[in-house]
Amino acid sequence: MTKSMASYAVFGNPVEHSKSPDIHHQFAEQTQQTMRYQKQLVAVDGFEMAAQKFFDQGGSGLNITVPFKLDAYHFAAQLTERATTAGAVNTLIKKDDIIIGDNTDGCGLLRDIRDNLQWPLAQQNILILGAGGAVQGILAPLLAAKPQSITIANRTLKKAQTLVEQFQPLADTVSLSCLDYAALDGQYTLIINGTSASLAGQLPAVNSLIYHQAYCYDMMYSQGATAFLQQANEYGAQATADGLGMLVEQAAESFYQWRKLRPTTESVIASIRDAM
Repeated sequence: MTKSMASYAVFGNPVEHSKSPDIHHQFAEQTQQTMRYQKQLVAVDGFEMAAQKFFDQGGSGLNITVPFKLDAYHFAAQLTERATTAGAVNTLIKKDDIIIGDNTDGCGLLRDIRDNLQWPLAQQNILILGAGGAVQGILAPLLAAKPQSITIANRTLKKAQTLVEQFQPLADTVSLSCLDYAALDGQYTLIINGTSASLAGQLPAVNSLIYHQAYCYDMMYSQGATAFLQQANEYGAQATADGLGMLVEQAAESFYQWRKLRPTTESVIASIRDAM
């Protein structure tokens, strides 16, 4: 790494599929920034050593993907409020020789749904499928958007109950509750799939009637419609979208934290979509 050019990277395992270099190269060109951005495959048990080496050699920031978001959380010397709330870090920022951990997933989701798709959030009845780390990362921003209610549904109800207990203090006027898949029969205006199952062609065992006239969002993305979105369309969803916009929006927030410039995202989302 040369000191004359700021260096960034995405750490993951696997990481070959990552679209982050293309996204950030487009951001850099758009904002006329001179910077390097690469992807790096990191051994499953080698995150701390790899991250320390990256920053020791002059690196300025990292994006973190699976399976290292918890490793990055523990690696950071300081945590932002949203990283603390999410319990995971997807962005590391070097500032005054201090490594700060942030989480941009939640605001990325919100910007895609609210600004790009222009779907309603305030006073809506939201259903979230899944109770893993991806869902934990988006709950605080969703609660702040002041929906009428958020219901977390999961195959294992105990995991959903744990999230409800953790985030109840942030719920304020929002009704936050959980159900198992079999108990879902309510009217939801927005359904968010926070599981990765649909990419493997698998679907949660939910009543298909829940999709009717709902906005349906899959946090995963693929070249064609995911299995979740296929089913949502089949059963009369009002509109559907995958998580490609979220990917670009969370990257834009990372870029802003590093460079203090906010890139526009519409053309980048379209470019990545076309390349798929």
